[in-house]
Amino acid sequence: MTTTRLIVWRHGNTDWNAAGRVQGQSDVPLNGLGEQQAVDAAELLVRLRPAALVSSDLRRAADTAAALAALTGHSVRHDERLRERYFGAWQGLTMDEVAETRPQEHARWKAGEDVIGGDIETLDAMGKRVSDAFQEAAGSVPAGGTVIVATHGAAARQGIGTLLGWPREQLRTLRALQNCHWAELTHDESRGWQLAAYNVGPFSERPVPPPV
Repeated sequence: MTTTRLIVWRHGNTDWNAAGRVQGQSDVPLNGLGEQQAVDAAELLVRLRPAALVSSDLRRAADTAAALAALTGHSVRHDERLRERYFGAWQGLTMDEVAETRPQEHARWKAGEDVIGGDIETLDAMGKRVSDAFQEAAGSVPAGGTVIVATHGAAARQGIGTLLGWPREQLRTLRALQNCHWAELTHDESRGWQLAAYNVGPFSERPVPPPV
């Protein structure tokens, strides 16, 4: 039985992560810590012998993937479907500022509702686009190969849940990936998609920045 492996890798730290600001699809670069995290993680991920690398086109994910590309010799294919959730009017605000200025939307977000308002992308729409990108990435490597996908916190969690067919209530029990940590999923014809590992990385436990 041939098993294909999909590694879903969150980008490294940014100044907005450090400040607790909502990034969404704002194109915020890695900071110095994030660049080092990408190098450290790449030194582990290269051992998986990936056949292909795919990344969100936002710089923080693309530059994370580039650290691994430098070790593998592979080029990185960029896919805008792997972008973070679009957070509309929240982008650039801290969560405290969101709670103060947009309390009804913040309450819906905390409750895990699909539709929040404020021009924020729905969970279902995000999950479908990210899951579709995961499926295409996995299909781009020979059966039994490994593909590594660099993406974002909320996108990773929702995309994984959609790929596995999990209901939203179950997905809410899955904590966010830490910066530059990853999840491992496998696929074969008899069992379909399975989650093999989650929140794996080279760093000691740290507080988890908001997955936005």
